[in-house]
Amino acid sequence: MIRSASTLMSGHVNVGGFYKITRTQVAPVITDVARLRARVEAIAPDAEMVDRMRGWAKVVSPTGAFHAALSGIDIDEEARLRDVLQVVDGSLDALKADAPGADAQGSKAALIFERQAKRLDVKVGDDLTLSADTVGGVRNTADLRVGAIVKDVGSLSALTVFVPKSVVRTLYGLDADASGAIQIYLEDPEQAPAVMLKLRSALTEDGHRLMRHQPQPFFMKFERVISEDWAGQKLDLTTWRDEIAYMLWILKGFSTIRWLLLSGLLVIVVIGIMNTMWMVIRERTREIGTMRAIGMSRAGVLALFLLEAFGLGAIASAVGAVIGAITIASLNAAEIPIGMQAFQMVMMSDHLILELRVSDLLSAVASITAITTIAALYPAWRAARMRPVKALGYL
Repeated sequence: MIRSASTLMSGHVNVGGFYKITRTQVAPVITDVARLRARVEAIAPDAEMVDRMRGWAKVVSPTGAFHAALSGIDIDEEARLRDVLQVVDGSLDALKADAPGADAQGSKAALIFERQAKRLDVKVGDDLTLSADTVGGVRNTADLRVGAIVKDVGSLSALTVFVPKSVVRTLYGLDADASGAIQIYLEDPEQAPAVMLKLRSALTEDGHRLMRHQPQPFFMKFERVISEDWAGQKLDLTTWRDEIAYMLWILKGFSTIRWLLLSGLLVIVVIGIMNTMWMVIRERTREIGTMRAIGMSRAGVLALFLLEAFGLGAIASAVGAVIGAITIASLNAAEIPIGMQAFQMVMMSDHLILELRVSDLLSAVASITAITTIAALYPAWRAARMRPVKALGYL
């Protein structure tokens, strides 16, 4: 879910901003993008980076229309986008600058989702028109054709239309060195806040004006920006959590369900292990008495049963982890469709995808083994406390 949402709408860290011609004329545009990208690369040299145009337009076909967020992209540098989107008809290469049908300004193709194609009643090759108001109050239009139709990706399928950068620049009358935001993708998304702080410090030293950090998507900040008394450009740095804040309650819900299920599972494991150890000790009472009679210490008996519990826990949890990994891989390979649109919107996919993380498997094996050993501690202690004479006479 995080990968899909961050790829379509946001980087792990975003260098965006607003440009104000007057107090009330605001556009989600940043300038001098080449220099900004060079500065970002110096701060995070190992990160992936793209810049995308931002806009809002009415998408019109001969039989339908709707308003959508425009994302201007260079498809040649969008490797992540190619990984996330599944083409139903057409080709993502239709958005290339040298694609068939492109003119001197670039491609005139649009990338839309299945739901949007049904709403507009169009197919690949059909005509579309974009209509948008510029910052200066002029309404411009751009004629396009459908270059690719891709599978729906949750709620984002109804919100975003992808077009080449040149289309957005022409529609809004922007220079070649203007863009909407620089999106930075890190190997570890959890490092986003630290990288953002480094960028804020570096960009401030370079003389850029920065907006106060506010954990909201950029489109929710227009009213605040309009109310502020300044003109020109201000940069706005955000993380993926800020830009897709509306999704966090879904992630928290999944996390809560996960911990509730794990807690219930661990209670069952502890009770099961304790019962099993009590049965083992009862069945081996005379053997315990024999070992104690021939000289084994109480500590030795305690260690013996704990070692047995540790071995059972390690072997059982390792087998369970292998079965779980095989199950996940099989379910992903089966591409089980999600029939309900509500669940598609929540899961950000039209089929079930489970993430297999080795770190989760290892932590599960380690934690269940430890809990198993701890659960066996009291029964093992009771076994070690048995008097040899009483144990030898036990029937």
